[in-house]
Amino acid sequence: MSIQSFHPPVRTLMGPGPSDVNPRILEAMSRPTIGHLDPVFVGMMEEMKELLRYAFQTSNQLTMPVSAPGSTGMETCFVNLVEPGDKVVVCQNGVFGGRMKENVERCGGTAVMVQDEWGRAVDVNKVEEALKANPDAKVLAYVHAETSTGAISDAKTLAELARRHDCLTIVDTVTSLAGSPLMVDEWQLDAVYSGTQKCLSCVPGLSPVTFSQKALDVVTSRKTTVQSWFMDLNLVLGYWGGEGKRAYHHTAPINTLYALHEALVILQEEGIENSWKRHRKNHQALKAGIEAMGLKFVVPEAERLPQLNAVSIPAGVDEAAVRLALLSEYNLEIGAGLGAMAGKIWRIGLMGYASNTTNVLFCLGALDAVLSGMKAPIDSGVAVDAARAAYAG
Repeated sequence: MSIQSFHPPVRTLMGPGPSDVNPRILEAMSRPTIGHLDPVFVGMMEEMKELLRYAFQTSNQLTMPVSAPGSTGMETCFVNLVEPGDKVVVCQNGVFGGRMKENVERCGGTAVMVQDEWGRAVDVNKVEEALKANPDAKVLAYVHAETSTGAISDAKTLAELARRHDCLTIVDTVTSLAGSPLMVDEWQLDAVYSGTQKCLSCVPGLSPVTFSQKALDVVTSRKTTVQSWFMDLNLVLGYWGGEGKRAYHHTAPINTLYALHEALVILQEEGIENSWKRHRKNHQALKAGIEAMGLKFVVPEAERLPQLNAVSIPAGVDEAAVRLALLSEYNLEIGAGLGAMAGKIWRIGLMGYASNTTNVLFCLGALDAVLSGMKAPIDSGVAVDAARAAYAG
């Protein structure tokens, strides 16, 4: 056997995640590994908690990264807040609302589903009806930014409805954090989870979470033990809790945490509002080019995520062949549809470090060339100029 070192190709990542990683973050990962209880590392942990509070726009004391991907952040919220017999109203307008339902049921709870069309925002009127019909519901769970469709929902209004009906909220912000306005304190969200590989442009493998005091009070007054030892916040807080001495819980992914710290420093340097504006500006340019080609967006403009663009596939086009050509000829990755959207859309990500003018123009040019070469029914040769005009305007 003569297996050698792995050297991946250099790709431009414009799918649904991971996104391109800022070179500063890759450099941060290469720094010397130290112990996860080293006083210097503990000091960095405190800085990271403060930086995450800025990203989430919260003052919640319990704000930290879970040592695993965004799916574990989701599970952390559910296993800590949902006990056997609890009723949870779950909004589903894509793949990840379905995963919320799975979590509720695995916790022994009952999921009351509010279904909406994939590619549309959650209908707040349907949610209000469900909460009225289920006055014993404990939690309202919903996805702020649905990665599978590119739709953004009104997290603020949904949280207002939850409070009116004495419910906690569990909110998926995996794709919205740092890319779209997210105001945890102002909107009074209770348990919020995200991921590092989207608009933070960090490597995958961590899940930032934040819990309101109201949610934390529910965790600490549970009648039953949290079913997951690893995700039990009553135990994790011994390590990530207050300042000073830390209790051993698990060996933290030290170098990955360096990466997140650097990603959050970069976000602080840019400014959260500027990050939101940059994602919006690049979406507008991409939109101009896509529509100039004659392609259409799935999500209505008022409900559309700027950082995750769901584009309908032209008639007669082999969508997988297009993605393969982009990858093999241009080292450019865009995403396929998931679930009900499989085979119907491409998902083009403009997230974090990948959300820039160069990538927008590169993606439009490559997509135009590939589709034209396949004799697809598009208007060729106009997309890049349309995007340039949008930037100029």
